Amino acid sequence: MIPPADSLLKYDTPVLVSRNTEKRSPKARPLKVSPQQPGPSGPVPQPPKTKLPSTSSVPDPTKQAEEILNAILPPREWVEDTQLWIQQVSSTPSTRMDVVHLQEQLDLKLQQRQARETGICPVRRELYSQCFDELIREVTINCAERGLLLLRVRDEIRMTIAAYQTLYESSVAFGMRKALQAEQGKSDMERKIAELEAEKKDLERQVNEQKAKCEAIEKREVERRLVEEKKHNEEIQFLKRTNQQLKAQLEGIIAPKK
Repeated sequence: MIPPADSLLKYDTPVLVSRNTEKRSPKARPLKVSPQQPGPSGPVPQPPKTKLPSTSSVPDPTKQAEEILNAILPPREWVEDTQLWIQQVSSTPSTRMDVVHLQEQLDLKLQQRQARETGICPVRRELYSQCFDELIREVTINCAERGLLLLRVRDEIRMTIAAYQTLYESSVAFGMRKALQAEQGKSDMERKIAELEAEKKDLERQVNEQKAKCEAIEKREVERRLVEEKKHNEEIQFLKRTNQQLKAQLEGIIAPKK
């Protein structure tokens, strides 16, 4: 891990928890801490959390505030050169100038990191989340109940944003599936259209062939009918002439007898 980046949330000075990052056995002695500045290889003071509770029955408000702060805003840890460092949230009360400085730092970081003024912007969301955490820290020091209520508000906002993000990702995945299905259906429809067009061309070819055959048959039938009509007319004319000749012969035979 690398040291965490600068944040709008105010932290105390980092302390060294251990010079060896290997896991210890359950029977190992508690870890000792030392300030961030390098010192001699002598004994180092223990972290605030490892101090024995006070013998007084009255709870220490400062200690309670630190515990609540550590519960609301957990300390951050990182490893640097095989050394484990821990940095807790500052429990120092804030003044009006601190709030003004926080606003100035927020505007400066928004400008430096080129956050978008409108729309979805992860950078702007991160910076405002840090600013909200800092406000929770400042409020919790003065009133723990108010800080816990702000924590509920923050968690509700994060849960709502996470729900909208999940819904957006689900809708994007659903849209991609529908697009793929539509693309697949489009290829199937294109293949079916090509098959139907080929079948249509084949049917058109068959229709043209049948039309050609029909026209040829009609032409032959017209020619045959003309030939038959001509032959029929010739036979009629022949029979008329024959009838006239027979009538003439019959009249010639009957006339001398008179």
